[in-house]
Amino acid sequence: MKVLLASASPRRKELLQEIISDFDIKVFPCDENFVGLTPEETVLGVAGEKMNAVIGKENYDLIITCDTLVYMNNKYYGKPTDKNVAFRMLKELSGNIHKVISGLVVYYKGNIISSAVTSEVKFKNLTDNEIYSYIDKYNPLDKAGAYAIQDSVVVDSYQGSYNNIVGFPTEKLKEILSKVIR
Repeated sequence: MKVLLASASPRRKELLQEIISDFDIKVFPCDENFVGLTPEETVLGVAGEKMNAVIGKENYDLIITCDTLVYMNNKYYGKPTDKNVAFRMLKELSGNIHKVISGLVVYYKGNIISSAVTSEVKFKNLTDNEIYSYIDKYNPLDKAGAYAIQDSVVVDSYQGSYNNIVGFPTEKLKEILSKVIR
C-alpha cells in the first residue's frame, strides 16, 4: 500500500512510524489561514485545505493530513511568529486550562474521512523568567501554543490523547484505518 503523510512536522512523522512503517512525506503549499465558526471546524478546514493541495492523489492508496491548534477563551493559539509572540502565548496559558484540537483528514482509495479530536491541558503557573528560559531552551516557534507537552516543562496535567497534544491523534487514525482497511 502506498501511503503519503502530507505534513512537514517531525513529530507527526515519528508518531506515524509507530503505526505505518513505510510512507512518503511531502508538503504542498496551501492557505492555512481558514477560520471556521468553531475550533473543530477550523482545524478540519485547514486539514482539508492541506488535502486539497496534494498533487498526485492517484499515486497513493492512503493520504493523511492534520492540523492542530490550541484554543482558550475564544482565542486561537497557532504557531508563534517570533519569541515575543511565544512569550505572550505562554503567559496567557500559564495557570490555565486550554484545549488542544486536531483535525485529521484521511484519504483512502477515493474516500475522505475527517475527524476532530480534543484534549484538555492544564498549564503550570509560570513566572516570566521561567517562560523566557523555556523559550530559549526549547525554541517553540514551530509548535501551536508555543509549547510541546513532550518537553515535560510547562504542562501540569492533561485529559485525553497525549499524542493529540503532541500534534497527531494516532488513536483516532488507528480507529479510522481499522474501519476502512480490511
